[in-house]
Amino acid sequence: MKLTRIHHCKTLNDSKYEQLEKQAALLGVVRSKVWREYGSINGVGLRDREIRDLWLKLGVDFKVPANPWKETLRDAVSDIKAYREAAKEKVKKAIRERTSCKQELKRLYTLLKCDKWMEDNFLRRQMRKHFKHGVNHTHNQIIVRADMCKTFELNGQCWLKVPSLVPRKTIQIPLNTTMEFAPKGTLRIILKDGDVEVHSQYEIEVVENCGTETVGVDKGFTEAFVDSDGDSFGEGLGKLISSESDYLNQKYKNRNKLRSVANKKPHKRQNILKNNLGRKKLDKRQDRQKSKLKTVIYTGAHRLVDKAGLIVCEDLTSPIQSSRNYGKNTNRRLNTWTKGILADALSTVSQRRCSTLQVVNAAYTSQMDSFCHGLLVGTRKGDRFHRENGDVVQADHNAARNVLARNEDPEISLFTPYKKVREILLARTDRYEKSGLTDLGSSYTLGNETLTECELVA
Repeated sequence: MKLTRIHHCKTLNDSKYEQLEKQAALLGVVRSKVWREYGSINGVGLRDREIRDLWLKLGVDFKVPANPWKETLRDAVSDIKAYREAAKEKVKKAIRERTSCKQELKRLYTLLKCDKWMEDNFLRRQMRKHFKHGVNHTHNQIIVRADMCKTFELNGQCWLKVPSLVPRKTIQIPLNTTMEFAPKGTLRIILKDGDVEVHSQYEIEVVENCGTETVGVDKGFTEAFVDSDGDSFGEGLGKLISSESDYLNQKYKNRNKLRSVANKKPHKRQNILKNNLGRKKLDKRQDRQKSKLKTVIYTGAHRLVDKAGLIVCEDLTSPIQSSRNYGKNTNRRLNTWTKGILADALSTVSQRRCSTLQVVNAAYTSQMDSFCHGLLVGTRKGDRFHRENGDVVQADHNAARNVLARNEDPEISLFTPYKKVREILLARTDRYEKSGLTDLGSSYTLGNETLTECELVA
């Protein structure tokens, strides 16, 4: 399994940094040209070598050596392909909603996989909806091929040699690491306000050291994850997000006041923009915040995998449909809630430790009463779920139990539309209410007859 290691250099002199910055800006022009000409339907089926040969034939000059712009071209084409594949995942959901015929599904999936979706009107409309023409905003990166860079040791520190714009001249960059962890392979150099980041990939061994239990997991705000047994993982996530969100809220209010003063008083504008409205401190604080979030979330994910061999979770990338009803402050805090990190943590950690991750349909898992056989009864209010009989349970624990039960639900698949899910759940709830059953925990009594959960749902 491959992971990315990041090395930093914060002591590079101004002359070297300017050389790298100039090279990154010129390579940004290459990225822009690739996205502009091949960032949509024109790039379907094209390989980077074909584009490279065409540009060499036309004599296109980017004012940089050949190797850097060729690697940048390859990287940009890979980004476009990844963007297209992400759009295909959304189109697959639309296909499942459109038809359930196996033959038609196979036909549409085949066309989509082989990049022949232009031949079908439905697929073409869906790809136009989700695969819009991209635009490049990256002008601070340099891709260095493995055979074009070298590392050496000086005073116990690892140094990196990369090509400059001058032929046969290199730029030497000191890194905050030793030769034991020296970057290898193709490198990505990213420039950020005087800081140089060197990204490299390395192999790790996949070890089967996960738990043996099967649990359902619900994403949380107060905690990163809550499982179907009621155990919490990644405690303190909500406090970390809320405190940072509240700080930024007040910070940007003050910055807006300063910007207003700068607009009203032109003689002070230059000094205010230079000394009070910069981004360096905010960007560094944002990097620290992301590191803290990742530490909490990944630690929680490892603890979860210590327990479980099969993890059933909802689609963590799906949007919060009703977040507009939570109030201004809550909405602001939820907007900083990086659900992508939660999804990546579960996926990466489970893959590294050979735990199985099963994704299920997330529709209405937070609104069902898991202790009443997953019926649409009860009300969720924040972190509490109020049952129909008056009991109050932890909302994420209740949702995690529903997620686990959804994995074995024959009527609700991953791609079942949420409206259809609601119809199924309402029908089950109506059968429950019309039968006049009395809740007895794991079974129900109707007259003198005791019914189990399976008999009730049937």
